Amino acid sequence: MPPINRVAFFSNKTTVIVFAVILIAIAFWVGRSNGYSTGYTQAQNDAVALQEEAAKKATEEAAKSANPFQAVNPLEGVEANPFEKVKKVLNPFEN
Repeated sequence: MPPINRVAFFSNKTTVIVFAVILIAIAFWVGRSNGYSTGYTQAQNDAVALQEEAAKKATEEAAKSANPFQAVNPLEGVEANPFEKVKKVLNPFEN
């Protein structure tokens, strides 16, 4: 059996085109499977994060609705004693 002349084998345009199509198909398949795996993992992580955030919000809202004593303090921003001024008006002789 005579040795195969590799230069002659690849000089055929049809063979080169078929070989290129096969390489492109393999590269496409590898990239697609890798992309699906990465995307699926990221989607799982996003779903878990979304569920944790929803659970946190539900817990906070349940705690707020369960506390009936959430009244707003009307004197929250007041720094001075309002009765000090009234005391001076009622007793003008005190220094």
